[in-house]
Amino acid sequence: MNGKELATLLASPCDLKHLAAGFLFTSGLIQRAESIRSLTVDGERWKADVEIDEPIADDLVFKRVYTSGCGRGVIFHNPLDVLQRVSLPDGFTVAAAKISELMKEFLGRSEEHKRTRGVHSAGLADRERILIFKDDIGRHNALDKAVGEALLSAVDLREVMAMTSGRISSEIVAKIMRCGIPVVVSAGVPTNQAIKLAKEVRMTIAGSARGRRMNIYCHGQRIL
Repeated sequence: MNGKELATLLASPCDLKHLAAGFLFTSGLIQRAESIRSLTVDGERWKADVEIDEPIADDLVFKRVYTSGCGRGVIFHNPLDVLQRVSLPDGFTVAAAKISELMKEFLGRSEEHKRTRGVHSAGLADRERILIFKDDIGRHNALDKAVGEALLSAVDLREVMAMTSGRISSEIVAKIMRCGIPVVVSAGVPTNQAIKLAKEVRMTIAGSARGRRMNIYCHGQRIL
């Protein structure tokens, strides 16, 4: 980034442009898509070069927090710090029956998972349909790819819900909070710290969403 090596991500070698944009955004290194002056990807070396127009404090870049996933992901903020800057909107609502319908489609969409059982999925959906779907070997990467495509496509993140196939950790919640996304739905379950963070910023968490059932852990007023 801006001529300096920022991070090495262990990721599936596809959608690298979206991964780079999403990683910068969910890590707090950029605040908007317009901050990216240029973004180029070398597909042979799996390298992304990004030029941004926002100054980056050295203490932020060097303040790395290693995530709870087995892939040793990295973020550049403490999830607790996000509480001071985020207030999620209340307007987005979605029907429980529609969530069940969309999760069935979501969980059956990944051909790579059917073939290998070795990837995580993440996506973004509005009240009616899945807008973006991504796969990756890492949960954080899959989410960053989905967010990156949304960011570069000018999707209003306040009017979507995040979908994920795996556990909802505090780092995942922090990434979603930073985007302003008010709802996250998963086939997995949230950690205690994830629930604590979500309660503070009024984020809706629904887990174990399979078939016609789901568990709503906090702020269920958005699910009708």
